[in-house]
Amino acid sequence: MSTDAFRRTGLLVRHNAVLRLRDPAQLISYIALPMVLMLVLKPLYEEALDGGTLQAVTGPLVMFSVFALSIVGNSILVEREWRTWDRLRASRAGRVELLLGKTGPVLVLLLLQQAVLFTFGCLVVGLPLPRPSAVGYLALAVGIWGLTLLAVGAALATVVRSRGELSVASDLGAIMVSALGGALVPVSLMPGWAQHIAPISPGYWAMSMLRAAVDSDPAGMLRPALVCLGIALVAGGLASWRLARGWGRSRLM
Repeated sequence: MSTDAFRRTGLLVRHNAVLRLRDPAQLISYIALPMVLMLVLKPLYEEALDGGTLQAVTGPLVMFSVFALSIVGNSILVEREWRTWDRLRASRAGRVELLLGKTGPVLVLLLLQQAVLFTFGCLVVGLPLPRPSAVGYLALAVGIWGLTLLAVGAALATVVRSRGELSVASDLGAIMVSALGGALVPVSLMPGWAQHIAPISPGYWAMSMLRAAVDSDPAGMLRPALVCLGIALVAGGLASWRLARGWGRSRLM
């Protein structure tokens, strides 16, 4: 990437960071609500499961990180609502620069959300503090899952035509991904048919990756991490392709 490209991307990142900081309510709700859910579900999970505290922390974390898809989508959709997306596309910034500029600040917010929830899980909910060797694995797992959500949200924003469509897609997607992925009920306790189709949910791989990270198990992290990165690559490629074809223009609203 050239110096000019770095400068353009930096300006876009700064502009979109300001927009996100001016409207933090959605992020605050996606941090506060899972905290409450962790505290409410902890006694139930501890009574019913071995490792119930880990389920009580990772389940709401994954669930509400998927809900945060709407933050990613809104970061792009708002430009289309304001009829400024065409102006950005007509500038000298390439589509990759536009995507990085729009999604970079959101990635920081996603990582902040997951870091705060893990810290809350350890200090308040009672999740044992991870071993020093696990901290790096946790950071890697959280980063990979954040990139996956970022790419899927960006792709979603180039498909939907309104905030209503985005809300429906992100809310239904969050419930399905969480339910099938084992965020609400462990996969081992699901009906047989649900256990068979659980691996189609990105949440299934996110839960597996986070658990392996807590256990300092790099071998256990490998396959879930590769699946999540594959999803991110496909979704990011789709978002870039649609933007290149002009399918994210304001006139489609």
